[in-house]
Amino acid sequence: MNKLKTLVILALLLSVPVTARGASRPVVLLQVEGVINPFSARYLERGLQLAQQRGAQAVIITLDTPGGLESAMREMVQQLLQAPVPTIVYVAPGGARATSAGMFLLLAADVAAMAPTTHVGAAHPVPLGDQISEISEEKAASDAAALVRSVASSRDRNAEWAEQAVRENLSVTAAEALELNVIDLLAQDLSDLLDQLDGQQVDGTTLETEGALLQEEPMNLNERFFHAITDPNIAYLLLSLGTLFVLAELADPGLSIPGVGAVVAFTIAFMALGSLSVNWAGVALLGVSVAFFVVGLLTDTELVVSIVGLVPFLLGSLLLFVPFTPPSPATPTVRVSPWLIVLMAVSILGFNVLVLRAILVAARQPPRSGAQRLIGQCGVALSDLAPDGQVRVDLEDWSAVAEQAPIQAGDPIRVTGISGVRLQVKPVEGPGDQPADTARRTPQHRQ
Repeated sequence: MNKLKTLVILALLLSVPVTARGASRPVVLLQVEGVINPFSARYLERGLQLAQQRGAQAVIITLDTPGGLESAMREMVQQLLQAPVPTIVYVAPGGARATSAGMFLLLAADVAAMAPTTHVGAAHPVPLGDQISEISEEKAASDAAALVRSVASSRDRNAEWAEQAVRENLSVTAAEALELNVIDLLAQDLSDLLDQLDGQQVDGTTLETEGALLQEEPMNLNERFFHAITDPNIAYLLLSLGTLFVLAELADPGLSIPGVGAVVAFTIAFMALGSLSVNWAGVALLGVSVAFFVVGLLTDTELVVSIVGLVPFLLGSLLLFVPFTPPSPATPTVRVSPWLIVLMAVSILGFNVLVLRAILVAARQPPRSGAQRLIGQCGVALSDLAPDGQVRVDLEDWSAVAEQAPIQAGDPIRVTGISGVRLQVKPVEGPGDQPADTARRTPQHRQ
């Protein structure tokens, strides 16, 4: 009996380390969404390093992207191929996609998985003037095809289909991708994915993912901010806001809040443009439109010149992300929303014609505070001005100096300027210049 108890206790003790070892090795979860850019690459690198430091048994990257910058995609592919821990790229949730650069990332993972109702492929955009740049386009496609073929072959996946996806712009559903040996698993959700991964051999390591702790590692604040601004609509919005701030600053120069806002908006906008496929001719057209708006402000022709300036503004907005040269197949097709373009065009026109016009008119008016407000007003001399004396203007007594001496007490006068703390006055030339209530303000001692 004692021997039996000893054997039972020994079996329990031997089983505890095995269970604990599986449960103590977490799975790190990363989320890559939107356009692939240098901040996506930095996020992936940080996530892989954290997984290694935590002793994670694997890293799962949920993916939903239309593609992105080729340099960032190549950097992320290298990171996945050389990852210190097993990597699983999972295209999810339902409706997600892994197109252009996303397809390269999916094929570079140790395990490629997709959720139902997702798709994968190479969205190969057609550049303007494609007949002229046919040779260049073929060169870009061949370079990308060679990369995707080598990546797919290194993971024992369908390299022939991967090359066709680049050259012929092919896309397939998740079920078709599994049948074509493009991916390894079709999983309903993360729980189903972990169950299917359990027991699989990856680079000589047996995964124990059933019931494993899933540690989500989101982008930090810095990564989220810079990743968000690479949205083409946000980058375009920042450019438009920078234009509005510039116009407001020119209407009232002095590096005020609009001036600072313009610097900040343009700085962030050009940081975003550095991570997107930009047609710099479109940027130049936007600059021409700003020049038109400025000319309208400075020449009092806001309405006419602003309407003319809308033409290069609209053209530049439409061409901003339309390349003239063949883009890489890893680059997504990005466009600014037409509704956003119309909204910003109307906003700039209205701001330029209505708001800035009112600011300029107010700025050109003579100051209305202190003694300056009295310039042009009529009053009466309280004493003889030869040339100094006292006058009353707007029911206030002021020291004054006569421009045309002498002026006798009781004579109507008009303020022509300010000299230090004294008013400069001259006699009212005729009865028509004298206000109707001058007689009531005239001292009675003059007889």
